[in-house]
Amino acid sequence: MLYVVGLGPGSKELMTEEARDVIERTHTIVGYATYVRLIEDMIEGKELVVTGMRGEIDRCKKALEIAATGEDVAIISSGDAGIYGMAGLVLELAGKMKEHIDVKVIPGVTASIAAAAHLGAPLMNDFCHISLSDLMTPWEVITKRIDAAAAADFVICLYNPRSKGRPHHLRKALDIILKYKSPDTIVGIGKDVARAKEIDKVTTIADLDETEINMTSIVIVGNKNTYVEDGRMITPRGYTL
Repeated sequence: MLYVVGLGPGSKELMTEEARDVIERTHTIVGYATYVRLIEDMIEGKELVVTGMRGEIDRCKKALEIAATGEDVAIISSGDAGIYGMAGLVLELAGKMKEHIDVKVIPGVTASIAAAAHLGAPLMNDFCHISLSDLMTPWEVITKRIDAAAAADFVICLYNPRSKGRPHHLRKALDIILKYKSPDTIVGIGKDVARAKEIDKVTTIADLDETEINMTSIVIVGNKNTYVEDGRMITPRGYTL
C-alpha cells in the first residue's frame, strides 16, 4: 500500500489520528527534507527517502517503486495531500504503471483552515483557494481566476503569495481584486501557522504590508460583508447584497 499523508500545517496537535497511525506503523517514509524534519521525532529508525525542493516527481516514482515490491510506504506532504500536495501526482503516475498499486490518501489540515481558526471565522461563507505560484499554472490563467473570484466576491485564500523569485505577484493579485473590492476589505494573514514562530494579523487591503508576506504565509481576503470584532476576522454565514 502507498499512503499519501497530509501532515497538517506544522504542529503535531493538528495532525489527524489517521496520519499519526500511518506514520507510526509504516517503515519507509518518503518526503521533502523540510517536511521530514517536522516529524523527525516520529520516524527514528525508519527507512527514509529524502529529496530537496522540486523533487516531487522523483519522490513519487520512488514511493511507487517501493510499493510495487509489496512493501507499505508513506509519502508525506504538509497540509492536506490533496490540496496543492502530492496526491494528484501520485495517482497520475500510478495510473501509468503496468502493475496495480493500491494508493490511499490520508487527509490533513490545510493552511487556510488552520489560519482561519487562529484569525477568527473568515470562511463562513463561500470561499476559494488560488495559488499565486506560476510554476505549474501560467500566470495568465491565475489572473483570470483571481478576477473571476473577486468579481463574484468570494472570500479568497491566496496560497504561495510571495517569494524571492516572484516578489510582485501578491501586489498584482491585490490590484486585480481592488477592481471589485474596497481598499477597506478585511484581510487576514497567517505566517508559519501552527509552528513556533507563528504570526497572525488582521488588516485591510489598503494597509497590508507585502514585505511581511513570504512562502510560509497564507493571505485570506474577505468578502464585502467580512468585518472585525474584538480583533477577529469574521465573515457572516449569510450574504447581504
